[in-house]
Amino acid sequence: MEHHFGQDTAPASGSFDKTRVLNVKPLRTLVPVFPSPSNPASSSNPQGGAPFVCVSPSGPFPSGVAPFYPFFISPESQRLSEQNVQTPTAQRVPAAPISTAVPINSFRTPTGAANGDVGSSRKSTRSRRQVIEDDGYSNVEIDEFDVEDGTGTGRSKRKPQKKAKAQQSGGSVSADVDPDAVAADILKSLNPMVFDVLNQPEGSRDSVAYTLMIYEVMRRKLGQIEDSNRAANSGAKRPDLKAGAIMMNKGIRTNSKKRIGLVPGVEIGDIFYFRFELCLVGLHAPSMAGIDYIGSKTSQEEEPLAVSIVSSGGYEDNVEDGDVLIYSGQGGVNRDKGASDQKLERGNLALEKSAHRGNEVRVIRGLRDVQHPTGKVYVYDGLYKIQDSWVEKAKSGFNVFKYKLVRLPGQPQAYMIWKSVQQWTEKSASRTGIILPDLTSGAEKVPVCLVNDVDTEKGPAHFTYIKDLKNLRPAAPVESSTGCSCVGGCQATNFDCPCIHKNGGYLPYSAASLLADLKSVIYECGPSCQCPPSCRNRVSQGGLKFRLEVYKTKNKGWGLRSWDAIRAGTFICEYAGEVINNARVEELGGDNEDDYIFDSTRIYQQLEVFPGDTEAPKIPSPLYISARAEGNVARFMNHSCSPNVLWRPVIRENKNESDLHIAFYAIRHIPPMMELTYDYGVVLPLKVGQRKKKCLCGSVKCRGYFC
Repeated sequence: MEHHFGQDTAPASGSFDKTRVLNVKPLRTLVPVFPSPSNPASSSNPQGGAPFVCVSPSGPFPSGVAPFYPFFISPESQRLSEQNVQTPTAQRVPAAPISTAVPINSFRTPTGAANGDVGSSRKSTRSRRQVIEDDGYSNVEIDEFDVEDGTGTGRSKRKPQKKAKAQQSGGSVSADVDPDAVAADILKSLNPMVFDVLNQPEGSRDSVAYTLMIYEVMRRKLGQIEDSNRAANSGAKRPDLKAGAIMMNKGIRTNSKKRIGLVPGVEIGDIFYFRFELCLVGLHAPSMAGIDYIGSKTSQEEEPLAVSIVSSGGYEDNVEDGDVLIYSGQGGVNRDKGASDQKLERGNLALEKSAHRGNEVRVIRGLRDVQHPTGKVYVYDGLYKIQDSWVEKAKSGFNVFKYKLVRLPGQPQAYMIWKSVQQWTEKSASRTGIILPDLTSGAEKVPVCLVNDVDTEKGPAHFTYIKDLKNLRPAAPVESSTGCSCVGGCQATNFDCPCIHKNGGYLPYSAASLLADLKSVIYECGPSCQCPPSCRNRVSQGGLKFRLEVYKTKNKGWGLRSWDAIRAGTFICEYAGEVINNARVEELGGDNEDDYIFDSTRIYQQLEVFPGDTEAPKIPSPLYISARAEGNVARFMNHSCSPNVLWRPVIRENKNESDLHIAFYAIRHIPPMMELTYDYGVVLPLKVGQRKKKCLCGSVKCRGYFC
């Protein structure tokens, strides 16, 4: 059946003969090419060609042979770092101790490049000098980066990184920060249970979550090191690529075997901020190419079949509605040679074969990140089938392939949720069930709507909205502080900054305002500091940045969620309310009015945060906050035994009084309209007759109660 979409889409039947305009190359014609030796006469090869050389991924490499990506770690950086760096008190102290690097095979050996595995290699057709990732968060160019499948089987002429040196006034201090040693420290801190989960032959929800968690922690830590050494022009460039390279090197991944259809542990609606994340969980292997495929044998011929595509705006794709995608083929664009006709080979050939075979294709949509307009968010939109294909003229005047993909029915909504939020924002559609357009009555910079599309309840019990902590009896600070003198704002390379010293030698937040690591206590600039409100070490003081809504849940009362996607490590809100003492806690608890009390002394099992972290953060003194009469959006966050939000104590520099706050951060990437939850913890020891509350979080790890 021929499908028509107007004059600019599918042409009339017979207007193009695809076999005439395209150059078809079967996969079997791709043969390995070996370089000729520098001295052919000395070769034992009778044909005079270079003998096949098998090299370990970590080297050593013969002369003229470059390491394959992502095994581009220099031999120097593989050496064991056995001593901590000793630096004077007035100089930067590394946040993480240097320890023995994890050997390549200490975790799991990466799978081989067998048919259907992610290990298969395909050379990129794109320009050699280009931005490697199209995520927009790091637009660093790397020369001659030939990887297209993100599996560690390409070449990069990028020079090995030297150990970082931190430049200071009066001389330089060798920080000797080895990214591989940092990675080793992170891996050593993992609970052994995580390794058991990741070593499962098939993926699971836990293995996907842990893989992404390790990647995020490693990427942010390497980025923190790079940030601190930027003045010396050293450190881990592109921490997203470096973190992914280390994980691929050590086999820390899941779903390494390519497959058609659903990927175990990956759910429709999951979001990603880097292409390497897609590769590590087995959703889409190529780090650049938009089409992923495998070889499939039919009778005696092998043909490629598409398994997934990424539609991220690089080509002239078109979305007719939420369930139909008109996808443009790959190729035909080269920065050096200009545009040309696309050819029926590799990914394009795979899509054409899949159109005839009717196999399912995973679709990942790249959308603009509202919080970081230069970046993208990748949304897994589920399974599609190719219903039609044709060739048409692009704006460049050259022939491109077009494929019509239709979403299979019965799948959870993903991309359409994003479209709905966009329509609410643009006022082209109204949010159903809105009771109040702004629950905060203007107290916050961003309005928080109150919504009930479940029943007729008109809102929660009355309370006064305040956005800050109210401490009527502030205590004296544990230690006096004059704060920092960073008039223009704290800089990661200013190693004389006292606020940086208190955070272990690094700023706790990245340039994108993400929490760099999981410290027990975060020290922010405060009233004693001379830096402006825009200082990057005042992240929790800027108020709400996400468009949140308080909504009526089906069985848990009122809850909290966001219209915007939230990146892992992002500050969400603080817990506002009145600071009370322990006697007041006992009084309210006895009256069963403790639903809105935050208790910093509770015990937590935060396996979702970091498997080795099973204790509450260590703070200078217990903190109890009541949000029953006065509070902010944090009072509506429900409990979950598998939370997506964690809390951390934040101390703001103040010489006059103890300025302790409770801030909430995203544990992992949170899609729009997903409930925000944190673990309430338990009070130990349990008292006789202590009331336990039934947990309704619905998690597979649900403890059944909280108290």
